[in-house]
Amino acid sequence: MSKNILTRGHSRALTRHHRIAAAGVAALGAAAIGFSAVPSNASTATTTEVAAPTAKVVYSTEPIEGVKADVTDRFAGSSLKVEQIAAKKEAAAEAAAAKEAAKKEAAAAAKARAEKARKAEEAAGRAAERAEVKKTAPRKSYSNTLDGWIRESLAIMKKHGIPGSYEGIHRNVMRESSGNPKAINLWDINARNGIPSKGLLQVIPPTFDAYHVPGTPKNIYDPVANITAACNYAADKYGTMDNVDSAY
Repeated sequence: MSKNILTRGHSRALTRHHRIAAAGVAALGAAAIGFSAVPSNASTATTTEVAAPTAKVVYSTEPIEGVKADVTDRFAGSSLKVEQIAAKKEAAAEAAAAKEAAKKEAAAAAKARAEKARKAEEAAGRAAERAEVKKTAPRKSYSNTLDGWIRESLAIMKKHGIPGSYEGIHRNVMRESSGNPKAINLWDINARNGIPSKGLLQVIPPTFDAYHVPGTPKNIYDPVANITAACNYAADKYGTMDNVDSAY
């Protein structure tokens, strides 16, 4: 029984191998028949796909002219532009510095001129004060009384050609202020207008300024300056202070 099983199994194995071999031989035979059926002068066609031809790379040992020069020129142009920009910035900075320096120099010069003018003005003022003192120096020879004030004023009036007498001045002084050089009228029309009469001969400020006589102080309360300016005004309006017998 077991022998038969082994024999059958062996027979099946040989039969499978034989079948495989036969199939291979059959395939080879079919291929041979196919090849033999193709005419000898015919070209053999295959189904293999042919890759598209690629472009050939051309190599050359010749140097490429102009590339290096072009690159060099571009670098040179860029460098030149950078230099030009830097030069412009430097020139602008120098111009700004020069402008600032000129501005400072002008300011210093203006300050120096102003200082020089100020000193000149101060010097002129001191000179004028000295001249004024010199002109009024003779007052020291007159007494600081109404008599001395009238006599000094007459001396100044004589130098300037202003007419008037001692009697005419004294009379009007006593009527206007009673001999008080600090007298001021606060009730008449001039006072209501804001320009009260002041001094020995009750002169209003605008009249005193207009008829002030050089050589006397510019102080309406100064007795000599007040008498001299009033007499100068009276000479212009009435011919002389001697002609004045009331408010004038």
